Amino acid sequence: MILSLNSRLLLAASVASIVFLGVTGWVLDRAFQNSAETAVRNHLQGQLYGLLAAFDVDGRGRLLVPKNLPESRFTRINSGLYARVLDRESKVVWRSDSLVGRSLPDRAMLASGESLFERDKTRDGEELFTLRFGVLWEINGQGSVAYEFAIAEDPTNYESQVEGFRRDLWFWLGGAVVVMLLVQTVVLRWSLRPLREVAEEVAAVERGELSQLAGEYPRELSGLTRNINAFITNERRQMERYRNTLGGLAHSLKTPLAVIQGAMEAKQPVEPSEVLVQVDRMAEIVDYQLRRAAAAGKRTLTAPVSVPDSVTKVVNSLRKVHVNRNVQVVQDIRPGLKFYGDEEDLFEVLGNLLDNAFKWSDGRVVVHAEPIMVSKHRPGVRLSVADNGPGIEDSLREQVLKRGVRSDGPAAGQGLGLASVQDIVAAYGGELQITARNGHGTEVVIEFPAG
Repeated sequence: MILSLNSRLLLAASVASIVFLGVTGWVLDRAFQNSAETAVRNHLQGQLYGLLAAFDVDGRGRLLVPKNLPESRFTRINSGLYARVLDRESKVVWRSDSLVGRSLPDRAMLASGESLFERDKTRDGEELFTLRFGVLWEINGQGSVAYEFAIAEDPTNYESQVEGFRRDLWFWLGGAVVVMLLVQTVVLRWSLRPLREVAEEVAAVERGELSQLAGEYPRELSGLTRNINAFITNERRQMERYRNTLGGLAHSLKTPLAVIQGAMEAKQPVEPSEVLVQVDRMAEIVDYQLRRAAAAGKRTLTAPVSVPDSVTKVVNSLRKVHVNRNVQVVQDIRPGLKFYGDEEDLFEVLGNLLDNAFKWSDGRVVVHAEPIMVSKHRPGVRLSVADNGPGIEDSLREQVLKRGVRSDGPAAGQGLGLASVQDIVAAYGGELQITARNGHGTEVVIEFPAG
């Protein structure tokens, strides 16, 4: 089962929240346990100091037990608070009444001034918190005697506190998880609403109810919706170009087909040359219309093409074709310049312009290319090809861009190639200009917008 984006984000956020609160709960639980154990130790330490203050030794070093102990629980059996005193031979010299029938864990006697707090088990398996302290008692300047005082308490009260804290902790953390999940659900649904709106508008475009995405979207989605709109526009232009090309092809073929049909139906013999003229015309029409249809035009999703590399490839190829003409080519191209379009379209444009320049130049061709910013997203390209040939008459500059028109001057033969270039440039929404003066050569300037 494939989860929706909303479900995935909610699941990820839920897992992260649960893990975070779980770790937080574990840390708080450990911190409370350590705090509770510290409280138990401080309590036992206070009891130990009370016993040390109450006890004394006689002149022979014997322990003197007070009649009244500082804590009444020492006198009650099974009170949960126990005490014991060992001498230097680890023999019990005193034990509290509460310890009747019980025993404290047997451990090596501590040195004087040394203390040890631990949670240990007796021989009967009963758990106790114990605090032991080694004492060295001075006997009126006649020496000293060593004892070990031990205080123990059962962990019932400690465990009750820890259990109560855990119960409250996980109750509130569980409630926090529920609240966080509800808040995350609301926030995610609100945050992802623009994506749902984009999906709804795309579906409306597919159904033909909308022509483009028209909603107001956050900055993070504006680039996506802009590219989707550009993609829709470009695809519609491409389909429109296909329809126009097919319509133009059908219309253009009607006349030569009618001529051939009339010639075949004529009672008098028909010269083959007359049919061949119409066939050549039809071939020219088909070739031209196929070139128009093949122009990819402006594309949103396309890899950029290196302009310097493309110009170099075309120039090298034309040098082989026009090997007998010693043409000097000057390439004034911005390094790293990119063309955001179809590579074949760029080759077609460069091939036609440079081929004409090679044919009619007087030994020098200049290719200039630079970026232009007609959009804040991607740069366009301004491309110019100039030669120092005889040029095109002013009256023919517009005519040579039409299909099949050929100037009768020295620049004859530029009609079909420039018309094809014009169609490609128009497919990209660009502009083509011809600057020509008799005796001063020809310069063709093209601007390709990007965006």
